[in-house]
Amino acid sequence: MTGVQRTGDGGPKRHSPAQLCHIVFYTRQFDAMVAWYCDVLGAYPVMRNDHIAFLTYDEEHHRVAIVRKDGLADRPADCTGFAHAAFGYGSLSTLAATYVRLKQRGIAPVWEINHGPTTSLYYEDPDRNRIELQVDNFDRLDKLNDWFATGAFDRNPIGVEIKFDDIVERLRGGEPERNILRPLQT
Repeated sequence: MTGVQRTGDGGPKRHSPAQLCHIVFYTRQFDAMVAWYCDVLGAYPVMRNDHIAFLTYDEEHHRVAIVRKDGLADRPADCTGFAHAAFGYGSLSTLAATYVRLKQRGIAPVWEINHGPTTSLYYEDPDRNRIELQVDNFDRLDKLNDWFATGAFDRNPIGVEIKFDDIVERLRGGEPERNILRPLQT
């Protein structure tokens, strides 16, 4: 049954959400933020006025909301709080095509990494919020759990930095995604 799970101790059932629906950003750079999220996520506004924009890229009525809030202070670097939001892609080829499209538009990732469970690109929006564009390295949860059981993630929980240009070239050269999508070891 979706959304229902037992606690680890056999206690009462908890009802979990079916999905994460949206994230909201307050900004002084309203137009730049709306344009950036539309560009990076391939999103479009389902509603927009001078103060708020609801953006989506699928059947959800909005995945990202941008709210104009003049007078906000900049968030200091290296502070506690929200670290990033991650958006998953169905294939490495799709993520690679997104990377190439964004690179051609002058939008470069700030971090390229194989985390083990995922191959990921991190980008910063105009307000320096980070988003992660990722693809799973495992096609099944049991395979991921088997990999976790090896202790590889415990030994290196961050992962291995990669050069996504190399991945793009390997894909263009005809190498199968399955050969590329795997955890990397240090």
